[in-house]
Amino acid sequence: MKRVVHAACPHDCPDACGVLITIEDGRATRIQGDPEHPVTRGFLCAKVAKYLDRVYSPDRVLYPMRRVGPKGPAADASATPLWERISWDEALDEIADRFRCIIREYGPEAILPYSYGGTLGALNGASMDRRFFHRLGASQLERSICSSAGEEGLKSVIGIKLGTEPEQFAHSRYIIAWGSNIHGNNVHLWPFIEEARRKGAKLVVIDPYRTRTAKLADWYLPINPGTDAALALGMMHVIINENLFDADYVSRYTVGFEELKARAQEYPPEKVACWTGISADDIRQLARQYATERPAVIRVNYGIQRSERGGMSMRAVTMLPCLIGSWKEIGGGLQLSLSGSFALNKEALEMPELMRKSLGQERERAARVVNMVQLGSVLNSTVMAPPVQALFVYNSNPAAVCPDHNEVVRGLMRPDLFTVVHEQFFTDTTDYADIVLPATTFFEHKDLQAAYGHYYLQVSNQAMDPVGECRSNVETFRALAERMGFEEDCFRETVDSMIDRALDSPNPRLKGITRDRLEREHRIRLNFDAAAGTAPFLPFARGNFPTPSGKAEFYSEALKRQGLDPVVAFAPPDESRNGSVSKASGFPLELLARKPDNHLNSTFANLASVREMEPLIGDLEMHASDAKARGVRDGDRVRAFNSRGEIVLQARVDGSVAPGVVAARLDWARFSPGGGNINVLTSEKLTDMGNAATFYSVSVEVELFRA
Repeated sequence: MKRVVHAACPHDCPDACGVLITIEDGRATRIQGDPEHPVTRGFLCAKVAKYLDRVYSPDRVLYPMRRVGPKGPAADASATPLWERISWDEALDEIADRFRCIIREYGPEAILPYSYGGTLGALNGASMDRRFFHRLGASQLERSICSSAGEEGLKSVIGIKLGTEPEQFAHSRYIIAWGSNIHGNNVHLWPFIEEARRKGAKLVVIDPYRTRTAKLADWYLPINPGTDAALALGMMHVIINENLFDADYVSRYTVGFEELKARAQEYPPEKVACWTGISADDIRQLARQYATERPAVIRVNYGIQRSERGGMSMRAVTMLPCLIGSWKEIGGGLQLSLSGSFALNKEALEMPELMRKSLGQERERAARVVNMVQLGSVLNSTVMAPPVQALFVYNSNPAAVCPDHNEVVRGLMRPDLFTVVHEQFFTDTTDYADIVLPATTFFEHKDLQAAYGHYYLQVSNQAMDPVGECRSNVETFRALAERMGFEEDCFRETVDSMIDRALDSPNPRLKGITRDRLEREHRIRLNFDAAAGTAPFLPFARGNFPTPSGKAEFYSEALKRQGLDPVVAFAPPDESRNGSVSKASGFPLELLARKPDNHLNSTFANLASVREMEPLIGDLEMHASDAKARGVRDGDRVRAFNSRGEIVLQARVDGSVAPGVVAARLDWARFSPGGGNINVLTSEKLTDMGNAATFYSVSVEVELFRA
């Protein structure tokens, strides 16, 4: 029997592709893009096109496993077995028993959940799991490793994560990809950009790395890492002083223009050029073209916010369309994330009110919050009370993706730390787990799928039975709640009922969108204006900014109360060529700890068919001048190091980075001969807004490796 199932890709990507899965006699035989999806339009990225390799990989974790050997990676293939297969009942009983013992001795906050974007499905990303840990009374996780600095910077100006819909890029005349490798990690936007270019539009790329997108641009501007706020302020200096801003839009729909005008005077192009590495003439040309070749749109991605002052960088860039009034135009504005438009009923899914109970007792306060970026420090803390005694990891691979890798591993190696990992594969993190539970892929469970790169909501239907004994996040935490004796009805709620709850929201954009409709129609555009139908959505054409003032805020009282600059300012990251730490430390090179084009953070990195598409994994890309100064030639083995750690890589002198910058790609530590990845060099330092990671504010030195 053959059938085709409509699903949606839940991986951490803006595109949330509509997917068709062909099932024959219970087995998936084909995956393809849904040609009816208005944005993703029938094609898939290269990694998801190979998804059958993932679902049916011989390396899938198929059964619950208990550690019987020492923590850490296996020494070699012939080493003593590290794992034994156990039943789900045995695994759940052991987890529940250990949790009860920890709670009796230390209290429930000694248990820490750890999850992030392994799936962006509304249910398997954050529903039954949150209910469970709220009810348990466990420590809560501040999930800020990826995007929170940029989101806070964006919202400090416009109040919400909204922006230009991808379809409108086809109508743009001037497109800036700012820290955004569209061709590598937002590929379904690319056809709209190409349509615009065929009609005469210009694509400008601003990025410290010559990405796939930069190589295809009409104009590529390499920028020094962490200096994006300076460039935006330099552009504003030109736009304001040459009277290229939209005075009517500014007067009607913004606050703080006079303060911004005064601040912009401090950033003439000549001064900005010294920081950014972009010439003063190019800064003037960029500003003039952006303000006059209309409509102009900016696709900015999260790269610019992974520096020490990334929130302020995003705030500065977000001001630009407000200054020139491009929000009024079809094909104008800016896109970072569109996820604020969906506003699903997360409270109904996560039920934070359960936190008031802890094993049947009323809590006097909310559980403590632990920042996920600082996992290494948390696990190794000698002063945290109570200390973390149990870690439950799902939807994440912290031993690969967390900064300060050596500290994370040191914490995970603790013999007294009880670690559970719910996973599809044995990963860097399962190397330190006590119990591993088998997890489903999106082929094997049902979910509700929003997006952060378009405005279509989808139901992702279950296409096949789970392989082996794999269980979804929802079913796993439902079973754990039962083992812990939680009697609330919410732990027995069905998947369909939870989808109905998520859609039961006061958000007017969800009005009339039901599970039944989604199951029939497969994808539904959010409601923006009933009279407009499918007309282009211009969220801020007439202001309507959901900020405290109701206007775009060039001056923010909220930031002032936080002790931050209420307008906008630039200061170089401490770990940068102009930073105080780098000048004093002897680590003069700026490291870009990049994400591979064909992986999603650490996801897909273990599949041979995907690794073949990443030839630069294991390389350190250098500029010829930096290589020559260190006696390094293309192909040499080099040691990149700083005070946090070191890693041995192969030098690639290929022109992808500017002088003073080196770049290497994130990989699983287990694939490195030294057992570490690029995060041995990154730090736990947090951003200025949003408490996010500073992966791109890292200073290193490089030398020839001598074994």
